[in-house]
Amino acid sequence: MTPDQPDPKRADPPFSAGPDHGNDPEKGVRPLFEGAGSLADLPRWFPPWAAQLAELYFSGTTSAFVLHGNTNDYVRMGDAREIRHGVLAEFLAEQIFGRWSLVLHYDLGRGLRVAAGRDEQRLKEMVTLANRKLGDLSILPKDPAATFALLDRFVRHNIMANDDDRISVALIMDQASYVFPSGEPGRLSLQSSSQLVSMLNWAMSPHVKRLNMAFVMVDEKLADLSDRLTGNPHVAAIEVPLPDVKAREAFVQASAGDTPIASFSDFDASQLATLTAGISLTDLNVLIQSARESGKRLDSTVFRALKKRLLERQCHGLLEFIEPRWTLDTVVGHDAAKARLREDAALLKRGALDTLPMGYLLCGPVGTGKTFLAECYAGSIGIPCVVLRNFRSKYVGETEGNLEMVLGVLRSLGPVIVIVDEADAALGNRQASGDSGTSARVFSMIASQMGDTRFRGQIIWMLLTSRPDLLPIDLKRQGRAEVHIPLFYPTSAADIDKMLRIDYKGVNVNSWYDQWNRAVSK
Repeated sequence: MTPDQPDPKRADPPFSAGPDHGNDPEKGVRPLFEGAGSLADLPRWFPPWAAQLAELYFSGTTSAFVLHGNTNDYVRMGDAREIRHGVLAEFLAEQIFGRWSLVLHYDLGRGLRVAAGRDEQRLKEMVTLANRKLGDLSILPKDPAATFALLDRFVRHNIMANDDDRISVALIMDQASYVFPSGEPGRLSLQSSSQLVSMLNWAMSPHVKRLNMAFVMVDEKLADLSDRLTGNPHVAAIEVPLPDVKAREAFVQASAGDTPIASFSDFDASQLATLTAGISLTDLNVLIQSARESGKRLDSTVFRALKKRLLERQCHGLLEFIEPRWTLDTVVGHDAAKARLREDAALLKRGALDTLPMGYLLCGPVGTGKTFLAECYAGSIGIPCVVLRNFRSKYVGETEGNLEMVLGVLRSLGPVIVIVDEADAALGNRQASGDSGTSARVFSMIASQMGDTRFRGQIIWMLLTSRPDLLPIDLKRQGRAEVHIPLFYPTSAADIDKMLRIDYKGVNVNSWYDQWNRAVSK
């Protein structure tokens, strides 16, 4: 589709002609996205989530979007000639809706205002247009009731306006969970219910979908938003993931500026981009700037400490990153288990990911070395190892939000080993009751991620439990924790002797035996 071809699903020109252009073919039409006359013209550096939003909008079936995930991070704002980074709201206003007539931004802290990015002239034009269409926004109360009443009147007037007077408008709403909070139907306040119904009316309206009108709600945790909103088929929920290796490399080069990276780091831009998997651009900036400003060179020791601290802070302490100090050679006994794990470690090192299991179930009595064996397996492979800590919260919806954030980090970290201790208690099950369905939802999220074969060899789950009978069978089946490894106490004299010789390395074991026998005989 080209700008001069009409879009049957839009009453206006397909790429948002402003009021000054209208439908006059001599004046042309303005593209929907900055620098894009069609979906195929989107810049190659656009993040995949932005391309997904564009595809859904160009289809003419969706005008309301929920962006969640890594929404508080920096976003790339330019091509190779001018790589710069800004916040998400700035990216939406300047790059996504950069040619629209009016872009409005709303949050509870600052109220409703226009957003134009860095373009001062465009900002002045928008302020004039907003004053004419909506009134003076500076005197509008910040509370959602007044804002939504004004917006609802504006949407209806824009729908009924003549073609020449109709404008393209986008609404960006930050911290949307404070406006559309999660809660059971019928138990929300009258104001929250009214706001939710207004947004759903806009999202489902066929008249809105035919026009160049879009509503983008932004929040870090999808679970904090109303299920009626995120589950509506007319609303598209799009995850903003953590940056990939290309985005991190571009950011490292842009952040370093004219300063040679070799002057403060033992790693070049490509190596830093590879080693910082799972880190947001905000934290990556902290890592680079702390090395530049403090004069403390970014070597392997400093890098490991900084990365561990930043990742744990990014996960709000819900993941504990450990550095395995041992390999499977350190484990005494469990020869069959070690043989199987060594085979899988060799497959991972060769890159044969399709042959690897999705996860393991290590079961056995207390003290048989389940956690130690899992850490030694990570040490033998040489990949990061994390322990899933207690992510449950007493607040409604907080548990699911915590798990959503943790899974987002794990998806970007890979390859990584995830150790879940006391898995029978931590992961919940379908039949749990008395917690408003939280355990069932947690179980569903975990089971869905464990069974996602796109992450085979990238996220290796190791479920540890002394009560495998209490673990839901759905997690123990093929495609999830499919390799079951039972561990037992050492029983043979040879295993006990070997264990003692390793535990008391440097001690005369025979002399120790003699002392022990004398003590027992007394």
